[in-house]
This record gives sequence, structure tokens and C-alpha cells, in this order.
Amino acid sequence: MDTQSSKFKVRLGLFIVGGLALFVIAIFFIGKQKNLFNPVFKLTTTFYNVSGLQVGNNVRFSGINVGTVDNIDIINDSTVQVEMLIKKSVRQFIKSDCEAGIGSAGIIGDRILILTQGSNDAPLAKDGEQIASKEPAETDAIMASLQVTAFNAAIISDNLAEIMIKVNSGQGTIGRLIQDSTIADDFSQTLVNIKKSSKGLDENMNAAKENWLLRGYFRRKAEAAQQKKDDAEEKKVKEQKANNKKKEEAEKQKIKEQKAIDKKKK
Repeated sequence: MDTQSSKFKVRLGLFIVGGLALFVIAIFFIGKQKNLFNPVFKLTTTFYNVSGLQVGNNVRFSGINVGTVDNIDIINDSTVQVEMLIKKSVRQFIKSDCEAGIGSAGIIGDRILILTQGSNDAPLAKDGEQIASKEPAETDAIMASLQVTAFNAAIISDNLAEIMIKVNSGQGTIGRLIQDSTIADDFSQTLVNIKKSSKGLDENMNAAKENWLLRGYFRRKAEAAQQKKDDAEEKKVKEQKANNKKKEEAEKQKIKEQKAIDKKKK
């Protein structure tokens, strides 16, 4: 009987010690996450709508958890004040002109408070200082905008489907062009007539050139074209000569400078 009582006391003692150890470890981890054992400083900001932000949510700076939301108070019908506790180890990076915004930890994660980086020449944020904020985008507003976009896309899709049905059935100008072979044949015949007209015009122009009344006009036109071509070639030759002359002068100057350098060395 005494032996069983001793074993029971040992088990009870081990159970109590284990429970106390788990309790201390839990307090340690919770306190570490909530910055209960770390030196912190306080910052405040205000929002029109906190979009589900709660006390205890993380505060992030450059993607790193640097604090927690300590308190949320409704100041008036259009202002909600949010107090946050930030680790003093990162105070050297928190500037007075940084802004607070509300985001999510993942697509459907908890709300978090996000601090932006301030300017390099701004002073450090002081304990208890109020910083600026950016209002969060409301999920309901985004969904409403997406619904309007989807509705408009559906209308456009229906209109395009209706147009394609009319085209395939031969309705409208495009439909007749595609489906009616008579219009296609007429179009092809028009192209043939244009080619014949162009050929006849060329023949008429050749005949006009042989006419003694117009021979002088065409001769002057040909001479003018030749003169324009000769002027262009002459200009090209002059530019080439000028470029060659510049290259020769640059080469001479280079040789002259090299001789001067060699002379100084001697």
C-alpha cells in the first residue's frame, strides 16, 4: 500500500512539474511573439476604416515582423486610432515620415499593419509619435468593380457573337463580301479592269512620247531627271572628298602630336 502511494506521489509530482514547464514555455513563446519581454516604443496612427485589424496582429516593416498592434480605439464617427508597440532594436530604421497601411498575411490570412520606409533625411520616430496612414482597399469595393468588369465583358462577348452570326449568315457588308460569290467575282473583275487600264495608259504615254508636239516636253523632263541624278552624285563625291580630307588632317595632327611627345621624352 505504501509502495503504491509512493508511486502515485512520484507520478503526481512529475505531472505537476511537466505542466509547470509547459506553462513557462508557453508564456515564453507568447511573450516573445507579443513583445512582452522585449524593450519597445509606441507609435500611433489613425484610419477611417481598419478593415478587420485586431489587437495582437503583427506590425511589419520591410517584410519583417517588428511589433504588434497594442490597442484600437474609435475616436469619432470617422476616425479610428491604432496604437502599436515596436521593438526598440529597429527604431533606428523607423522614420517620422513613414506611413502605416493595412494589408493581409497572404491571400486569406490575418490583417497586419505595414510600415513603409521613410526618407533618408527624415528624423527618427519618437516614442508616442503619430505617423501618417494610407487607407486600405476594401475587398467589397474590389469585388464590386470586378463584377462590373465581368458584366461589361459579357456584353461585349454577346455583341461579338451576334456580329459573327450575321457575318456567317451573309448579312451586312462584310457578310456579303465573304459569303456572296457574285461580289467577289465583281471585285476580281474590277482588279482586272484596273490592270488593263494601267496597261493602256502606259501605251498612251509611250505614244505621246513619240509625238513631235510632246517630244520636247518629255526630253526636257528626262534631262531634268538626269541633271538631278548628276547633282546628287556630284554632292556625294564632294562629301567623300571632304571626309577623306578630314581623315588626312586628323592623321597628320596625330603624327605631329606623337612627334612632339617623342621629342619631349628625348
